[in-house]
Amino acid sequence: MTAKRHPENERMKRHYLHFLAEVKGRDEASLDAVAKAIERFDDYNRRKDFKKFHIEQARGFKAHLMEQTNVRTGAALSASTIKSTLANLKAFFVWLAGEHDYRSSLKIANAEYFNPPENLSRIASAHRHRPCPTLEQIRAVLEAMPTETEIQRRDRALVAFAILTGARDSAIVSFKLKHIDLEHELLEQDARDVATKRAKTFSTWFFPVGDSIKQIVVDWVDFLRLEKHFGPNDPIFPKSRVEPGPDFHFIAAGLARDHWANAHPVRALFKEAFARVGLPYFNPHSFRNTLVQRAYELKLDTEQFKAWSQNLGHEHCLTTFSSYGQLPAHRQAEIIRGLAKPTKSDPDDMTPDLLRQLADQLERRKKSG
Repeated sequence: MTAKRHPENERMKRHYLHFLAEVKGRDEASLDAVAKAIERFDDYNRRKDFKKFHIEQARGFKAHLMEQTNVRTGAALSASTIKSTLANLKAFFVWLAGEHDYRSSLKIANAEYFNPPENLSRIASAHRHRPCPTLEQIRAVLEAMPTETEIQRRDRALVAFAILTGARDSAIVSFKLKHIDLEHELLEQDARDVATKRAKTFSTWFFPVGDSIKQIVVDWVDFLRLEKHFGPNDPIFPKSRVEPGPDFHFIAAGLARDHWANAHPVRALFKEAFARVGLPYFNPHSFRNTLVQRAYELKLDTEQFKAWSQNLGHEHCLTTFSSYGQLPAHRQAEIIRGLAKPTKSDPDDMTPDLLRQLADQLERRKKSG
């Protein structure tokens, strides 16, 4: 039988989520993750008063979590899920121990027992190669996409836009025509209107991925402005207009002037586009990895790579390297084998400076962390 909810526990949960939203500025997705972590522990602990928390409860919950499975897949919980759940609980009990009515019963130090095992932390934080399409594969996808209807043209332009700008799918569905400047090949990712990550505002100039890809986007924007008479506040990628069709089925009948509510339709059209040419599904976010691989191919110097990194919305080159810069195994092998061959050093090679810069960033992060 499910234990009855404890009124005081529920009150403190609400207060903590309010604190995270109003003081820490956490977004909705982050708040949902925190709420689920606390609820999972509270349910395991049979709704006992948080004031009676002790370290054995944390120990028992860690063991319990290791045995749980994903409800949807039936597989064991991933290391990253376990780590994030424990981290959210630790932060909650640290906060709780500082609240007036809990100071005498809770010790901040006891929250440390939510720390995950060291091996699990290493597994959760390990960087693994994320497959991404090549530029040639993306071009093949674009060439195979139909363009007979305005909806088909929109879908094709969206795929081209994703590689031309490196924008995230949540941002893509929120861009308005006023954010794109074709003359200067510029996209303003303005967090006042655009759903950028962590509400960051930055400018992106079109990446050099080929004139044919750029032209698809240019033609689409011109079509919206000149033929559809869309204004500055209309979406670059509007959702489909749905109307009743034959046999009482609804059908897509052109473009609306509204934004999509979320990025689900974007991922669906990506899946269909790649399947059309017999390729595995690559999600929109994988195009950002493609762009970093392209940067490697261009052998950019320090200043050029910094510009490329900023174009992706990163403040530090280290973010670009650590999040998107892992080489495919075959390329890693080529480089290592190539190092065995004698080569002439290039006096203009800026790589040592870039490596020193990254090493300095790592050292500063260690000291600040």
